[in-house]
Amino acid sequence: MHDFDSIVAAIALSMGVAWASGIRLYVAVLVLGVGGATGYIHLPETLHILQDPLVIGAAGLMCCIEFVADKTPGVDSGWDSLQTFIRIPAGAVLAATAVGDVNPALQIAAGLIGGSLTAATHFTKAGSRAMINTSPEPFSNWAASFSEDIAVLGGLWLALQHPAVFLVLLIAFVALMIWLLPKLLRAIVRVFRRLAGWVSRMTKGTSPA
Repeated sequence: MHDFDSIVAAIALSMGVAWASGIRLYVAVLVLGVGGATGYIHLPETLHILQDPLVIGAAGLMCCIEFVADKTPGVDSGWDSLQTFIRIPAGAVLAATAVGDVNPALQIAAGLIGGSLTAATHFTKAGSRAMINTSPEPFSNWAASFSEDIAVLGGLWLALQHPAVFLVLLIAFVALMIWLLPKLLRAIVRVFRRLAGWVSRMTKGTSPA
């Protein structure tokens, strides 16, 4: 029974950090690093590097930058585009190392699944934010950003304290993403087509006769 609980806890931590990385990578690293350094969180030895003061300091600095960027309409979508090349590989690495010192094949499997989860979460977040940014007012953007902050903190806490509950909710979240992503992609394509048409009309209107 103890072994089963340990396996569930390892899977929840691995998938939890992968999921969180797709939304707030630096928050995930900071929470695990500070929690491990203070003894509040028991991290596997493979994640002890997150407790290093340099890692904690870098994650804290990036958290501050992301906090501002993510709550500025328009800038947040540019930030998400840039983070595509950071969140996904980082999420895969964190997921692989979070399972602990196990069979390398299991670590690779965790990295593949975790990286895919990070990618899906990231693109769902980025797509949702791109749609929100079509609204001229900033309040919906702020509400979405603060909701993401709370969700990541709550999700990580749940993954660490109640891993089985977290995994059940994660399965439901993945099912929702599978349903939502195609709709988001179609909506974003429509938005870009409208923008392209608007730019084309403006260009024709300002061109010399």
